[in-house]
Amino acid sequence: MLFIKSFMILFLCSMTIRINLCFSSNLYSLRTLSVDGHFSFDEVHHAAEDFGNMFQLLPLAVLYPKSVSDIATTIRHIWKMGPNSELTVAARGHSHSLQGQAQAHQGVVINMESLQGPKMHVYTGNYPYVDASGGELWIDILRECLKYGLAPKSWTDYLHLTVGGTLSNAGVSGQAFQHGPQISNVHHMEVVTGKGEVLNCSEKQNSDLFHSVLGGLGQFGIITRARISLEPAPDMVRWIRVLYSDFTTFATDQEHLIGAETTFDYIEGFVIINRTGLLNNWRSSFNPQDPVQASQFHSDGRTLYCLEMAKYFNRDRADALNEQVGNLLSQLRYITSTLFQTEVPYIEFLDRVHVSEVKLRAKGLWEVPHPWLNLLIPKSKINDFAEEVFGNILTDTSNGPILIYPVNRSKWDNRTSAVIPEEDIFYLVAFLTSAVPSSTGTDGLEHILTQNKRILEFCEIARLGMKQYLPHYSTHEEWKAHFGPRWEVFSQRKSTYDPLAILAPGQRIFQKAISFS
Repeated sequence: MLFIKSFMILFLCSMTIRINLCFSSNLYSLRTLSVDGHFSFDEVHHAAEDFGNMFQLLPLAVLYPKSVSDIATTIRHIWKMGPNSELTVAARGHSHSLQGQAQAHQGVVINMESLQGPKMHVYTGNYPYVDASGGELWIDILRECLKYGLAPKSWTDYLHLTVGGTLSNAGVSGQAFQHGPQISNVHHMEVVTGKGEVLNCSEKQNSDLFHSVLGGLGQFGIITRARISLEPAPDMVRWIRVLYSDFTTFATDQEHLIGAETTFDYIEGFVIINRTGLLNNWRSSFNPQDPVQASQFHSDGRTLYCLEMAKYFNRDRADALNEQVGNLLSQLRYITSTLFQTEVPYIEFLDRVHVSEVKLRAKGLWEVPHPWLNLLIPKSKINDFAEEVFGNILTDTSNGPILIYPVNRSKWDNRTSAVIPEEDIFYLVAFLTSAVPSSTGTDGLEHILTQNKRILEFCEIARLGMKQYLPHYSTHEEWKAHFGPRWEVFSQRKSTYDPLAILAPGQRIFQKAISFS
């Protein structure tokens, strides 16, 4: 026994020395790299934080690249170090990840927002597009494109995100039923692979890499530039909200709208459980169609479903708007006293979530844990899901909104890495909850995480065919189940473009194989 104990102590001491030597070697090797930008080795704590506020993985260094060459040089250097180095690389955009996906424990985090290069370019020809850096924010792309009377077709609800960040996932909002996700509206990309190669890719050039990276969770390359499809931008938006008390009617109306030849330009829904004073909150910015009836409507203690719609228009053609909207609303079966509408500039509508962000930051309620859960539910199972989750598991929606709306599968490209349900129509259901730090009640982190677990367990037991959007799993087997029959393709692509598993370690899909020999 004494011999075994002595051997174990010597072994552990040897391992500790090797790890420390490896750490020092990694640090030294990065310091010797010649880049146009710079590395930071001291101020790295901010790179161990994200919007989710649940994971803090400290990197060894943060790279502030000035050029794509800086990114390629760094990755190529780590690639050439081989499996003897534990260094990994994560691209960090606006740090809106939820589960530490943009973090790299003792690795290198690349601050994509510092990337410089060719200026954003808007092409205004027959098939307009914008060329933008992967570190560019969508709100800045919108502002630049509007100067030319143009705008991207598909959005996310929150625009203060980077191009590379959303294209690595999918990018979904209320326009997706018509235009598909953001990854369905990309013509061309510049990508740095896990070998440090800078490659251009499109449908015709390096097409496998192109489809791998779109929705690829950062596993195959870092998006340094993208060409995004544009369309003529409207001036104004008619923004409408109506309420339903019956889920089936609410869902049927949504499905009718996303399949209609003439419809709204944006369609989303959300669930309201035990929310008092709901319409009073809306009155500050939305006008009720019938103020008398609206004032008599009471929402207390009821589960309600809000259908949110938008019709885009230009001021010089506003005359036909009322008739168009009236025709569309006449086809729906909402509670008539709950018709609220307003008109706002196009940019104000698209950037609507930022208004809430400013208010929450002022109250110190923005930088709190966000245990969000995003699911994709097949149409055939959405009623079963709603009955159990909105009827039994959840008791209120005071901790944050629950979005729910259908999209058309035909608008998604199955060659990309994004994983979606098999049915022609499926629903995005997003539980966008915020936790109160140190609370042990229903607004506390543990309670919300337990609630999320119950929802996931129900989906599994009921065999709904659910897929996670912005997925997070802790085991290799769970990831294989997530990708299902597409796992082999995904795994093969990883072997091709990032064989050492250097990129996006925070996703926890692949583990870098470390050799201490």
